[in-house]
Amino acid sequence: MIDLLRAAVPLFLAMIAGTVGSLVVTSVLGHHDTVTLAAFALVTAVLNPASAAVQGALRGLGPFVAPYRDDPGAAVPVVRDARWLSMVAGTFGALAVLSVPLLAGATGVPGEVVREMGALPWFLAVYLLVFASTGGTSTILVALGRPRNVLWPTLVYAVGLGGLSALLVPSLGLTGVGIAWAVSGVVAAAVAAGLLRRALGRPVGQARPRVREIATLARVSVPLAGTVLIKFGVLAVVTFAAGSTGARDTAAHAVLTTLTGLVMMVGLSVAQVSVPEVARATDPAGARRAGRTAALLAVMGTLVVAGLLLAFGQPLVGLFTADPAVLSRVLGLLPLMLLASVLDAAQAVRGFGLTALKRSSASLLFFAIGYGLLVVAAVPVARTWGITGLWTAMAVANGLLLVLQGAGFHRHSARVGAGDHVAG
Repeated sequence: MIDLLRAAVPLFLAMIAGTVGSLVVTSVLGHHDTVTLAAFALVTAVLNPASAAVQGALRGLGPFVAPYRDDPGAAVPVVRDARWLSMVAGTFGALAVLSVPLLAGATGVPGEVVREMGALPWFLAVYLLVFASTGGTSTILVALGRPRNVLWPTLVYAVGLGGLSALLVPSLGLTGVGIAWAVSGVVAAAVAAGLLRRALGRPVGQARPRVREIATLARVSVPLAGTVLIKFGVLAVVTFAAGSTGARDTAAHAVLTTLTGLVMMVGLSVAQVSVPEVARATDPAGARRAGRTAALLAVMGTLVVAGLLLAFGQPLVGLFTADPAVLSRVLGLLPLMLLASVLDAAQAVRGFGLTALKRSSASLLFFAIGYGLLVVAAVPVARTWGITGLWTAMAVANGLLLVLQGAGFHRHSARVGAGDHVAG
């Protein structure tokens, strides 16, 4: 457990750094102009799921790279395959970002907001392609037992994004944010490439695409991307459903969602570093032991953060709202949100365990069931029970996912070492 915790800490710090960088951008734009902030929100509403889908796809590389920890250079062909796959995913994401002004105009967004976007979608599309070109470096470094190296590219990116945005936005507006995003992404990618070369002990180089091997990677990676898109899509529906409950409840829901992201960092960090441990298991007992340890650590870490939120909830929530009614609503729903987050952290570990077993398609099916029920229930629940009902529904959905993912992990881990441990 101690080794797993040591590996998770750098990822946790990297997530914090990335979050701080994004918060700085939002703060700078918020003080610059309301229309600018609105345009930024619309573009990032597409960028976030697009980049999350690319990142989700790249997380599927872990079980393919983990067996090469003792001989990193032998993983180079897999890394090359990953780059081809990630560039395809990145291209689709970039096209989605470029389509934002057209979609915004077609859905009735005010013309001044659409015009304010300017060149931002182009800069962010470049960033997404640069990010994809790294070919899942973070996942590869974790799989090779070098999780500490993951922190540095993210730290460079966060400092560059926040610093350049603060410097450029006053004179260039959203164009300044776009420049900051693209430049920071390029520098971070260069740092990541250097760390990857050092970890592999040789340059990655170029090679013709190996179609069969790329397809094998895709059978694990693409369902992961689909899982991310389902989650983002359903949570967007939940947010729109919350929007029908009144301005103060909508604001409270937004604050609770932000806090959820902070709470989930611990669980996601542990879940990611558990993938190589499960992937290298030679028998069902070893895989299940690694999965139990990761789940226990993720829940314990999430509970610690939850305890801190409960203890210091009022001053912390006060950073997000000055409205006493919103503050009271958030504090009242905090225990329910924390319950949903703990269940989410536990199911995430089981989901990553299925990825380690190369059975991410099973996780995709479970998400389609659990979040499919949530998306059907969101609007009627919001109309009947408000955001209290919505957060109860999310807790129930995460609990159902925990049961489904846990049962799936137990079933598929039984095949470890039996010659049936294949992608699918």
